[in-house]
Amino acid sequence: MSAQYTSKPITDIFTPNDTDINRRKCFRKVPMKVLILGLGRTGTACTNPRGNEPTRLRRHLPHDVRLYRKPPDCLLWHDALAAKYLGTGPKFTRADWDALLGDCQAVCDWPAIAFAKELIEAYPEAKVVLTNRDVDSWHASTMKTVYWRVQDWELRWLSKVSWAAGMYYPMLKLFFDGFFEGDFPNRGKAIFQKHYAEVRALVRKENLLEFRVQDGWEPLCEFLGERVPQGGKFPNVNDSGNFVERSRRRNRMQFFNVLVRFLEIVAVAIIGLALLNMLWRM
Repeated sequence: MSAQYTSKPITDIFTPNDTDINRRKCFRKVPMKVLILGLGRTGTACTNPRGNEPTRLRRHLPHDVRLYRKPPDCLLWHDALAAKYLGTGPKFTRADWDALLGDCQAVCDWPAIAFAKELIEAYPEAKVVLTNRDVDSWHASTMKTVYWRVQDWELRWLSKVSWAAGMYYPMLKLFFDGFFEGDFPNRGKAIFQKHYAEVRALVRKENLLEFRVQDGWEPLCEFLGERVPQGGKFPNVNDSGNFVERSRRRNRMQFFNVLVRFLEIVAVAIIGLALLNMLWRM
């Protein structure tokens, strides 16, 4: 099992949107409707509704789009990854997936795609969307973004002192080491192609949509039974250009959290010493 859940420090004031939910105590509240099982950087984030986009599903985006803002979720993802790739702990059952994903009607991106087979078996009623793109451009994009994040020395350092990074980074690292066999630069493309072949083999054709962002809203909306948004241009989010900038901004905010916690400890120590001094003089 991964590290035990601890509540969010009151000193984490620079990341106010980080959630603090112990998923090990949760359960399913809404039905799982859609499994988006294309690899990250294939347009998975573009399928996440913002405002009036058509799917109107409560989404779970497990990677830098949103999972970094749900630090305790990473503990369960780490447990699932450790069971699958390290053989430590029991493999996840539907009850475990319901605890982790119980308030979501859809799931996409990494690390969820490492469990394509498990999620398809756990939620056979869910439709499957397989986002796709050219493997060479996908690999180049991932090298500059998420793989860069795995190698980010600032994040590695923060994982030793930050409440949020301490849960997020070990999960991210284990995902890349497990799913990409510890060698994304050289094994990434082959594993990409293997993953897509496996998903196609697992899902009935009538329950599967292969989708590229260039296809626009129409095929996605038709497959999900939703109306096409009027004048709704298909979004372009989470592009490579701002990924690194957002990640570094996140690092700075977490560093400020750590600094505030350090100052709190120093302040308590100074007050304690002052009180002891006063008592000594009495």
